[in-house]
Amino acid sequence: MDLKIILAGYNIDYETIREMKETRPGAEHLTPETISAAYARISRNPLPVNELRQASRMEVESARKSNRNIVFGMGHSSIAEHAVFNIDVLGVSRFLVEEIEKFRLCSYTEKSQRYVLLKDDFVVPEEIRRARLGELFTGMVRSQNAFYHALYKKLLPYVLGKNKSMARAPGHRSTLEGWAKEDARYILSLATETQLGMTLNARNLELMLRRSAAHPLEEARRYGRKLFEATGGIAPSLVRYTEATEYDSRTREALREKVRDTVLPAIKKTKKVGTPKAAILIHVTPDADNRVLASLVHTSSNLPMKKCMALVGAMKAKEKKEIIRTSLRHMKSYDPPLREFENVDLHFELIVSASCFAQLKRHRMATIVCQEYEPDLGITVPPAISDVGMERAFRELIGKTDDVYERIRRVAPVAAPYVLTNAHRKRVSIKVNARELYHMARLRADRYAQWDIRDITERMLALGRKAMPLTLMLATGKDHFASLYERCFHDERS
Repeated sequence: MDLKIILAGYNIDYETIREMKETRPGAEHLTPETISAAYARISRNPLPVNELRQASRMEVESARKSNRNIVFGMGHSSIAEHAVFNIDVLGVSRFLVEEIEKFRLCSYTEKSQRYVLLKDDFVVPEEIRRARLGELFTGMVRSQNAFYHALYKKLLPYVLGKNKSMARAPGHRSTLEGWAKEDARYILSLATETQLGMTLNARNLELMLRRSAAHPLEEARRYGRKLFEATGGIAPSLVRYTEATEYDSRTREALREKVRDTVLPAIKKTKKVGTPKAAILIHVTPDADNRVLASLVHTSSNLPMKKCMALVGAMKAKEKKEIIRTSLRHMKSYDPPLREFENVDLHFELIVSASCFAQLKRHRMATIVCQEYEPDLGITVPPAISDVGMERAFRELIGKTDDVYERIRRVAPVAAPYVLTNAHRKRVSIKVNARELYHMARLRADRYAQWDIRDITERMLALGRKAMPLTLMLATGKDHFASLYERCFHDERS
């Protein structure tokens, strides 16, 4: 058979699908289940896949039965990944978005607090209402929102005055306004309402529903119920196990109890010493440069890896550098390094603001786990807020916020973080391979990146380069790539 590429489908707006169903009786085949069923049959049916799709469309109930058997009977869950959903999510808190975006194999585009001047919409958690602290909570959040608008009015003329030539250039006004908004947002609470567009397949939809049902936050459980209402009837043969499990419901709390009862009592209380570092390299793959070099030799030869490691170990520094340079020589600022760079890892502990974490969490190929927000870790104050003389008032409002947080924490601990702000911090454990760190560097170490995450990324890169200088030879922001490349390959220009 000649090579053929056939378009099997693509996502279209659900309103279009609904209109088609209303105007065309018998349009039951308008479901992603038929594609999943057809693809599931490829491995055991000799018919061309386009004919298998046609058969699935003609017999939807048969396709559903096949899906149930293959996905849930035989355990081939990847079949459910062929059914894809686009979801509008509105009216959720910034705090809940952190939970939603933990699902790494989904795609998200979120309303940006950097580019949109926010109104005063926010979520009042049910836990706080039940604790009869709603008035205290809403009063605090309204104070934060009022200060946000006051900050923006101060920051905008400051930013415009500091960047006069840019302000005069056509089309740059919105960028400068964004810089003022991104610093003003540090006083906004995690209860602030937002919206996002989400794309996920049926396998991840099922997992999200199950995890949401088990979540301790009422907002998360309500989100799960609404998500099920929106999607439940579309692909029933692929989304089946949506109830909370004991594993999801109890494991985290059991771990907290175990650590509290058996680990923490053994720790002697000590006075706090100084400010904790924003970034620490906890662990790095031993002999990382040599491991990357051996991987490059391995895929460029027929030698076993053990032999490659031995050969690299016997090389001179100049020879090692030249192999890495060869792998990077034709790289442009938009190119990732070769996959061999994934064979070495860097494990960091970071202390980041909520504003910074909102961007950090988008690096879903990294392994990111974190603690709760902790007022004792202090806050991140944008330098511009100090420059416009608003830092004292900012810190005073943070102090009041911390008092309200503590009052809520005593009676509704799971919901207390809603009142905290984008300036508040938490500890994050993040493990990345060298290839992913290159990706982070391109986006986050660039001069157009937001300053907070740019700072933490540059700290990570500085620590990483000490551990694997050859591997991270060209790890930098897009704007610095050309000059760094020139320094690394200057001898070829002369």
